[in-house]
Amino acid sequence: MRFLRWGALTAAAVLATSLALTGCSSSESHSDVVTVNGGEPQNPLVPTNTNEFFGGRVVDRLFAGLKYYDAEGVAHNEVAQSIETTDRQHYKVTLEPDWKFTDGTAVTAKSFVDAWNYGALGTNGQLQNWVFTSIKGYADVAAEKPVAQTMSGLKVVDDRTFTIELEHPSIDFELSLGFAPFYPMPEAAFKDMEAFGKNPIGNGPYKFAGPDAWEHNVKIDLVPNPDYQGGRPAKNKGLQFKMYQSFDTAYADLLAGNLDVLDTIPDNALSTYKDDLGDRAITKATAQNEHLGIQPNLPHFGGQEGLLRRQAISMAINRQQICDTIFNGTKIPATDYTAATLPGFRENLPGSETLRYNPDEAKKVWAQADAIAPWSGRFEIAYNSDGGHQAWIEAVANSIKNTLGIDVVAVAYPTFKQIRDLIHSRSIGKAFRYGWQGDYPSMLEFLVAQYLSTSDTNDIEYSSPEFDTLLSAAQAASSPEASYEKIAQAQTVLVKDMADIPLINYISTAGRSEHVKEAELTWAGLFDFENIVK
Repeated sequence: MRFLRWGALTAAAVLATSLALTGCSSSESHSDVVTVNGGEPQNPLVPTNTNEFFGGRVVDRLFAGLKYYDAEGVAHNEVAQSIETTDRQHYKVTLEPDWKFTDGTAVTAKSFVDAWNYGALGTNGQLQNWVFTSIKGYADVAAEKPVAQTMSGLKVVDDRTFTIELEHPSIDFELSLGFAPFYPMPEAAFKDMEAFGKNPIGNGPYKFAGPDAWEHNVKIDLVPNPDYQGGRPAKNKGLQFKMYQSFDTAYADLLAGNLDVLDTIPDNALSTYKDDLGDRAITKATAQNEHLGIQPNLPHFGGQEGLLRRQAISMAINRQQICDTIFNGTKIPATDYTAATLPGFRENLPGSETLRYNPDEAKKVWAQADAIAPWSGRFEIAYNSDGGHQAWIEAVANSIKNTLGIDVVAVAYPTFKQIRDLIHSRSIGKAFRYGWQGDYPSMLEFLVAQYLSTSDTNDIEYSSPEFDTLLSAAQAASSPEASYEKIAQAQTVLVKDMADIPLINYISTAGRSEHVKEAELTWAGLFDFENIVK
């Protein structure tokens, strides 16, 4: 799971102008190195602790897992030679021979097992530790006071073989093994994880260009890894992630030829970008969404009163109008808690009428909440101003204000990193926009990461034993179709509880410069970086 900065996931304040801070000239951007828009990662680049958009895109270039996903979301073996199971609970993993990290050390079974155990250990505080929940022994390791240091379900057999035992059968565990927290890490990482995160040693298609490759708030430079032997080798001479304060600046650079690819067209260019770019304009429905989150410590949003207020706010938002007027038809109203492009998606969940604009019902439900405790103060919606959110968040605020007759304001925070830190520490004190971008093509990834009661990325602190039980049943289902049925039931619980407020799904808009011959968006809305050709 990756939180999106634009439309779930990251960046620090950066540019007065893109060229001034990166020191990039027009001639440099015309080189074989591909310049792409980026932002300052929230944390050092440790796979198990990177759960946001701009850190994640770099980590996925630096590391190779047991599997990888192609542009359409199809999983392929990468470091794994084979992954064998007869019951979806017990797995034998055999690695391809001769894989190396960029420090020259071998990628072994122990490299995977040690990395996963590090990610799961509660005292390490890794943001992505929820992905290991299904592995036997996770609870003992992940506890606040661990009673074990390693998960009992992981066993190293030899340098190229390890076994995995899950607590229960899982319908999508094997599919998830291309997700970043499952990447291996070298022995050097565990000697000094802080230093490792600043200058990662990976085994992926790219590596850091040098010890100074990460110029904070400015750029990150990657070059192809000559020792990479997987299925996604770099077809370019390297990547430079240029960090922008606004997509308007990035778009101007794209048009000027000073940026090679941009994965988000700014709102004010959505009506013109196809004319501006011609056949270099890119549009694709992707597995990304936007939600309105409200933590339970916000006054008036606990218990039954909070449920009624969330329902009223949801029905007070004219999603279709916002999609049409702000996004020029490049977004669609959300009708569930995942994404419309994912396998098994169902549009008309029981109770989902609360996700549709209904001003009369919104006023009625708001009055029911007032009967429990009269409303006071103003409703604030936090957003990061470096992500192009101002126009649509203000439209959401105005829709709520005009429908319910209360004071509603959009509150800007300068950077995504700043707002993410406040949300994670539970000190935001406001409602907030947040988005989710799929890491592997499964509805379960969206639901487990954001709403499972034990997930560290459950930022709204949602807790429902009924929902958790249904997720477990979906994982244990005998077929994808049976799993989809349980997922629908689990989502019905989310709708009933109005866990948070789904807003929009993505139809991604992007573009390439005239210097780029080939560039494709993936199923999740990022560029297929390895296959960008100039």
